[in-house]
Amino acid sequence: MPSTNSDVEKSAMAQTEYGPGSGDPVTYQRYPTRIANPGPAGLFSFAATTFMLSMFNVNTRGIQHPNVVIGMAIFAGGLVQFIAGMWEFPRGNVFGATAFASYGSFWMSYATINIPASGIMDAFSDEAELGNALGIFLITWMMITIFFLMAVVKRSVAFTLLLSALTIALGLLAGAEFSGMHVLQKAGGIWGIITGLIAFYIGIAELLAAESTAFMRFPVGNYDRPRAS
Repeated sequence: MPSTNSDVEKSAMAQTEYGPGSGDPVTYQRYPTRIANPGPAGLFSFAATTFMLSMFNVNTRGIQHPNVVIGMAIFAGGLVQFIAGMWEFPRGNVFGATAFASYGSFWMSYATINIPASGIMDAFSDEAELGNALGIFLITWMMITIFFLMAVVKRSVAFTLLLSALTIALGLLAGAEFSGMHVLQKAGGIWGIITGLIAFYIGIAELLAAESTAFMRFPVGNYDRPRAS
């Protein structure tokens, strides 16, 4: 028996879920998709890169130069996150698409700045000028993070904690660049480690939620929001 227009509409409406971590209802009314949730991939990539750089910022095991993180920033924090953002668009998740694509571009731009062949660092002969430039770079991303925080503060406890910690970390690291105070860099590194651990937690929660055979579930504190009917 052929499907009626009403059947098609009901089938499309049935494909409604909450966006990754944000509690944002995602409804595929016109363009149903079977794309899997890219949230865990994006979150794990963000978490791993942030955690690694932050461990370097607190001089773990005497490490003074964070350049080893460049590869992670290009391919994990950058490329994988950016792709995750692109996959969120056909799923209808505006927050996930915008956040993953934005932070993916952040990590790729950070890596480019720190690649010697780019010549960006060498363009600054004055160390104070370089610090001010990097400070502006970090402050800008702190502002963007605050904008993302405004979108989730009443939707998800986990994402509110994640973006709050990231805002503090970026603010402290920007202050370190402006002032040259190493203690601020360490403080930013500590908050960055906290940010990475929270992102790991949300990524695990999203991954387990997608597996019907998972033996446990982790709560992320999504507030109840009315679904489309």
